Amino acid sequence: MRKLPFTAEKLEEIASAHPTPFHIYDEAAIRANAERLRAAFAWNPGFREYFAVKAAPNPYLVKILSEYGFGCDCSSLPELVISERCGVTGERIMFTSNDTPAEEFAKARALGAVVNLDDISHIPFLEKVCGIPELVCCRFNPGPLKEGNAIIGKPEEAKYGFTRDQIFEGYKMLKAKGAKRFGIHTMVASNELNPEYFIETCAMLFGLAREIEAAAGITFEFCNIGGGIGIPYKPGQRPVDMERVSAGAKAEYEKHFAGHPPVALYLECGRMVTGPYGYLVSRVRHIKDTYRKYAGLDATMADLMRPALYGAYHEIVVPAKKDVPASETYDVTGSLCENNDKFAIARKLPPLAPGDLVVICDAGAHGHAMGFNYNGKLRSAELLLRPDGSVVQIRRAETMDDYFATLDFSGLEGFV
Repeated sequence: MRKLPFTAEKLEEIASAHPTPFHIYDEAAIRANAERLRAAFAWNPGFREYFAVKAAPNPYLVKILSEYGFGCDCSSLPELVISERCGVTGERIMFTSNDTPAEEFAKARALGAVVNLDDISHIPFLEKVCGIPELVCCRFNPGPLKEGNAIIGKPEEAKYGFTRDQIFEGYKMLKAKGAKRFGIHTMVASNELNPEYFIETCAMLFGLAREIEAAAGITFEFCNIGGGIGIPYKPGQRPVDMERVSAGAKAEYEKHFAGHPPVALYLECGRMVTGPYGYLVSRVRHIKDTYRKYAGLDATMADLMRPALYGAYHEIVVPAKKDVPASETYDVTGSLCENNDKFAIARKLPPLAPGDLVVICDAGAHGHAMGFNYNGKLRSAELLLRPDGSVVQIRRAETMDDYFATLDFSGLEGFV
C-alpha cells in the first residue's frame, strides 16, 4: 500500500479543522524532488526547470519551487500574473501558448518573459502587437518524424507548433525582424514513463538546432525539451529514472554541441514535480448496494476529473483500515448527475462505511487545477503539509457567494 505522509490519526485531526473534501500537498517531498531534479542536470550550467503552472497554479507551490531556481512555464494571462506576484519575472518565465490573444503577448513582453511562438503566423502578429523581442523561441512539431503517446496523440494531429519547413523559415524571419538571441522548444508527449523517449527528443532537437543554425545564420542559447515526464500512477509502474535521462541528454549534448558556445537545457515539467505529492482527501457519505456496490464520496469529478476524462488510475487508500484486507469491490463515486463521476470502477478496497476518510493519491498535478462548477459544485480547499507537520490553508474552499458572484439576480425583476 502507498506510504502516506500522515497517519490516520493525523488525517482525522486535519479533517476536523478543514472540512472534506480538500487537496493537501506534502511540502517536504516536493522540496526533496525539486532538489533531485536540479542535481540530476547540474552538468549543464544553464539548466533550468520551468514549472508548468497549469499543473498546480497555487502561489505557495510556485514560491517554494522558485527557491530551487525553478522558473514558470505559463500559457495564459492569469498564470503570468501568478508568476509575477511570486517574484518570478524576466527570463525565468517561459510563455508557451497557442491561439494567443494580443494582451497576453503584451503582458509576457512587459514581464521580460521568453516568448515561445506556436505558429509562423504569430511572428507578424507579435511584431504588430508589441514588437519582436531580442530573445525569442519557436515550438517545433515534428509531425510524422516522431511518435507521440497515448495522451498527446500523434504529433501531426496536434494543434501545436511549427512544421519542419516552417521553423526554418520562422527563424530567418525573426532574425530579419531584429531578434538577436534564440531558443528552440518541442513537446510531443504527456505522462510518458520511458526515459529513452526524452533522450530521443534531445537527439532530435539538438540535431535540428544545428541544422537551423547553419541555414539561418543564428546561434541557439537554449534547447527546451518540454515536459511530459510521467509519474507511476498504477501499482507496479516505476518513476522515470531522471539520472538516466540526464546521462542520455548529456551524451547527445556532447555529440551535437562539441565546440559550440554553451547551450542551456530547459525542462517544463509539472506533473512529475508535484503530482505524486498531492492527495485528494474525502469522506464516504453513503454505501449503495444494487447491481454493484458503490462508495459515494463527498468529493466529485469536479475535484479530480482525470479518472472520468481519461479513464486514469489513481490509487485509493483508507488510512484507518490499512491493515484490513481489500475484500470488497466498489465503484467509488461522487454526487454529480453524470454516470462517469467515478474515481474508480470495480476497485478492491477494505469494507467501507459512512464517515471513513479515503485518500486519492497522485492528485498533486492536474487535479484541483482542472476543477469546475457543474451541478453547482464548489471547488475545494488546498492545504500544505509543512515539513514540521503543521498544516496551512493555501486556498480556501469556494462558497455559494463565490459561485453566485458573477450572476446578476437584480436584473430579473421585470425581466420578460
